Amino acid sequence: MLDQHRVESLPEAHRAFVENCVPRLMFDPRIVGVALGGSFLLNEIDAYSDLDLVVFIDPPHYDSVLVDRQNIVKKIGSLLESFTGEHVGEPRLLICLYGPPLLHIDFKFVSMDDIHEKVENPAVLWEREDLISSQINLEPATFPQPDPTWIEKRFWTWIHYTATKIGRGEIFEAMEAIGFLRVMVFGPLILQKKGARPRGLRKIERYASQTELQKLEMTVATNDPGDCLRALRESIALYHTLRDNPSNSTLEKLVLDYLDQIETNLD
Repeated sequence: MLDQHRVESLPEAHRAFVENCVPRLMFDPRIVGVALGGSFLLNEIDAYSDLDLVVFIDPPHYDSVLVDRQNIVKKIGSLLESFTGEHVGEPRLLICLYGPPLLHIDFKFVSMDDIHEKVENPAVLWEREDLISSQINLEPATFPQPDPTWIEKRFWTWIHYTATKIGRGEIFEAMEAIGFLRVMVFGPLILQKKGARPRGLRKIERYASQTELQKLEMTVATNDPGDCLRALRESIALYHTLRDNPSNSTLEKLVLDYLDQIETNLD
């Protein structure tokens, strides 16, 4: 039976979708349960949120469900488009847009053999014979955290790469590279310090301080070589405030010297 208490806490469009979707999935004997993750677990879901559904599959039927999953989601409602999630590193994911009203739904198809491989413990909406509830909490869920050592090893090479784009006049490339730093470095480190999920820049406006947001805004460049160099220097300054152990490495000094050379060339 559908967990109506959890469903009723959803925004209206999301609730209507779940109430239509889950009963249809129940009729597929290969599916053993459906759970809800993402923003719902953080009590952050609103009318603009995606809906993150985890569909648990009986292991012997997992391959057949993957082959058939496009047909499965098509039968649920007014599907406009769907595609797999390799671009976000999750091939089990099927990203769907339904409507009207337009609603973004992520279906992650998970074999019960892999139930312990998770970054969160989803809330069960429906299951057969407590198959999910009896196992989902046996292993702790750990959301990936940014590794300062991993970042430091890469950061100065990323800065140098971005500077070469400015020097060559590939300004759109430079702007994109600085944006990459916000997603891969600054956003995750700020969110981690705030105790929030370090997912790129997701909900950074909610968790970062006004000072942090202002510093982050200073890393946004216009389509101009000089402004890209300014934004890159602001990126370095922000990184210095966020990293725990300043390295003062030879690499850092050489890269900073290279930025000075680029600035001289621009002049």
